[in-house]
Amino acid sequence: MCTAVTYKTKGFYFGRTLDFEFLYPCEIVLAPRNFPFDFRFLGKDTSHYGILGMAYVKDEYPLYFDAFNEEGLCMAGLNFVGNAVYSKVSADKGNIASFEFIPYILGKCGNVEEAKHLLREINITDTAFKEDLPPSQLHWMIADKDSAITVEAVKDGLRVYDNPVGVLTNNPGFEWHLKNLEKYKRLSPLQADLLQEDSAESHYTRGTGAKGLPGDYTSQSRFIRAAFVRKYSHSAQSEEASVNQFFHILASVSVPEGCCAVENGEFDKTLYSSCMSTEEKAYYYRPYESFCIRKICMNKENINADKLFKFPFDTREHIIKEN
Repeated sequence: MCTAVTYKTKGFYFGRTLDFEFLYPCEIVLAPRNFPFDFRFLGKDTSHYGILGMAYVKDEYPLYFDAFNEEGLCMAGLNFVGNAVYSKVSADKGNIASFEFIPYILGKCGNVEEAKHLLREINITDTAFKEDLPPSQLHWMIADKDSAITVEAVKDGLRVYDNPVGVLTNNPGFEWHLKNLEKYKRLSPLQADLLQEDSAESHYTRGTGAKGLPGDYTSQSRFIRAAFVRKYSHSAQSEEASVNQFFHILASVSVPEGCCAVENGEFDKTLYSSCMSTEEKAYYYRPYESFCIRKICMNKENINADKLFKFPFDTREHIIKEN
């Protein structure tokens, strides 16, 4: 259970919720231009775009959940369990393990068009990072300020879809979600004009144009809700106002603990929400445990270094005491 969205004001913003019952020990990780990414089949890359995002670092290798690069290209992997099918190693294309996919694309591509071109040449393999870390079943959204695409590795091969709504959730596949969205064209932020002027509803409530907007936590409903809220979101153009509004968009699909039970008495919840500002070159995030937004800037570190910069995942709550 995850949701990714884009948002554009004066700047461009991309981010996601990560919804699950547990979170690997993660950090906000900057892989500077000269950090050596040692790809399993394509060798070592020691000169690439700087990459900043949320990752689980294992053996000094960042396994990114979501990230962006210094050129403004953004990417996130979301659960696609049961539908994701990775390939065996191919002799005809460049082989990239699924856990390498985010750093490979962000390291080499400056925009979505370049990513589309590179995707024609690669094969996403089912290679595990370690025996105890099998491949996660994912699909991905890749976006820049001008466009977005969805990438799905399925039984029939690698599929790349233009994503005009700037939203991705989980199962079913992306094409299904787009078709399902057609059912909700009538939703509007305006008051419904079919109400009688003297009806109780017209006197005592607003928001009637959005009647029928799904409110549950399924991926189908979160897709519709995120698309609606993103489309009609309005904020001032400043960085602070835009980031604030972005987290409000994500809040509309966030999962509170206790509302989605899984096995063994555990619950899915929104473990963190993220927002990447491509003009500010900043990664913002908010953990479940806190309403305070954290910020890490790419340009405040040595972008030409060859070692990872790692920032702790901070879950402390910050409450302003006014008396």
